[in-house]
Amino acid sequence: MSDEEDKSVDQEDDDWAAALEEQEKAESATESSSEEDDWAAAMEEQAAVDGEPAEDDWAAAMAEQGDADAISEDDIQSAPLEYLEDDAPAFDGDNPNLEVIMDIPVTIAMEVGHTEIAIRNLLQLNQGSVIELDRLAGEPLDVKVNGTLIAHGEVVMVNEKFGIRLTDVVSPSERIKRLR
Repeated sequence: MSDEEDKSVDQEDDDWAAALEEQEKAESATESSSEEDDWAAAMEEQAAVDGEPAEDDWAAAMAEQGDADAISEDDIQSAPLEYLEDDAPAFDGDNPNLEVIMDIPVTIAMEVGHTEIAIRNLLQLNQGSVIELDRLAGEPLDVKVNGTLIAHGEVVMVNEKFGIRLTDVVSPSERIKRLR
């Protein structure tokens, strides 16, 4: 670089340094002003915009609050309310109305058995792997509705499809108790 270019760069650096110094002075002056000054300035500005002193607004609000406290019970009027009637049928805890739920779809599952295995062993499973279950061969399957046991049964073939013949059904009252 030539001497002229060096002087130009030095001049730019000095300009930047001076600008940064001015900015720091302005920021420190702003930070040194207290919050009260900010509030006072804001209140004065608001009063100038509204055309009246802010203290009058506070005085009016306080006077209004005092007037509200002076209301007597004679000044209070009751509002008319409609009488509500209960049109719903009475709930009988012993005989619930089950008609309202008869068309709700549920999921039925037949459980052959279950077991727990480590994820490492699960990831090693492939075609032909055998998993040992907790049931013996020939034991009845569990029939579950939405995860709740309702019966036991055995596997049968119906028109080339699997089915289940129920061998032991949980009583309706017991099923309702299990739902609760």
